[in-house]
Amino acid sequence: MSASDLKEKYVPRLLQLYKESILPEMKKERGYSNDLAVPRLVKIVVNMGLGSVSSDPKAIEQLSGELAVITGQKAKICRARKPISNFKLRKGMGVGCCTTLRKSRMYEFLDRLITVAIPRIRDFRGFSSHAFDGSGNYAFGLAEQGIFPEINLDKVSRTQGMNIVINTNAVSDEECRLLLEKFGFPFRR
Repeated sequence: MSASDLKEKYVPRLLQLYKESILPEMKKERGYSNDLAVPRLVKIVVNMGLGSVSSDPKAIEQLSGELAVITGQKAKICRARKPISNFKLRKGMGVGCCTTLRKSRMYEFLDRLITVAIPRIRDFRGFSSHAFDGSGNYAFGLAEQGIFPEINLDKVSRTQGMNIVINTNAVSDEECRLLLEKFGFPFRR
């Protein structure tokens, strides 16, 4: 068997869960006429603002490398478009890094986030149910990158937070919340 044969046969666990149980359940509960009307995940965007590190190129590379390890995809370094003297920011300096995950990488990241990373957050009681944007998307922030097991805490020079946006094709916030709950996403009660 070649690597391409294995890649074609591998299906992420959450994608398989979606196709086998979530899709039929939601279709039955909500009365959708076909499978394409049922809400599904479109993409997950992970952003990391660099803040005071923006003047240090080595730190920028280290943080973008950590984001790449967390997401499994190379992080894009976002650069300043214009200088702002009050923030000691010059044009072209790195101000953040981001990745956009789609398809199987998106499902793998969400699976690791729900099953491994979120349970490692100290005193966690669930995410807010008020962070929907009105169009079926959910955004939340994490205080540090150390909750992901891929990160070696001995090599981390500074803790860095990140913002995660889960983009769905749901029409309303209620449908998005129902979809995320079926995936096992922990909301505050």
